[in-house]
Amino acid sequence: MDTTPAKYERILIATDDSDCSKKALQHGYNLAKAMGAAVALVHVIEPAAPTNYGADPLMGQQPIIIPETTEIQEENSRSMLDEISKKFTGITDIVTFSRIGTPKQEILDLAGEWAADLIIMGTHGRTGFDHFISGSVSESVIRKANCPVLVVPGKC
Repeated sequence: MDTTPAKYERILIATDDSDCSKKALQHGYNLAKAMGAAVALVHVIEPAAPTNYGADPLMGQQPIIIPETTEIQEENSRSMLDEISKKFTGITDIVTFSRIGTPKQEILDLAGEWAADLIIMGTHGRTGFDHFISGSVSESVIRKANCPVLVVPGKC
């Protein structure tokens, strides 16, 4: 058995600006700095659900999607990622990605596109009914990722 520690060169860190993901960011930063790894930060915006406000289905009017909402979310996402990347001092190769879609799928897709050899993310640690309703992004990523996944619990 090879006992040589793994050397990660391309670390993808997913963030959603929660306390859980802030802890994951810290772990990712420390690991990337120690290994001299490139870092990709990703924030995924879930698409806004169409609203029925002002739409009358009986009159054949469709639900409305307000594009400004998505634009504001994208702007906030890019701003958050820029702020985080400024704190990653000593990391020479850092890129940011703001994506719109299902978080688990966007993280997996980006990991493949960017050729990440490690994904780091936080978890809220939901159980029971909350877990059943909301699912677990980290659990889905772990099951389908083509590289190791480091999940940092929010309680640590």
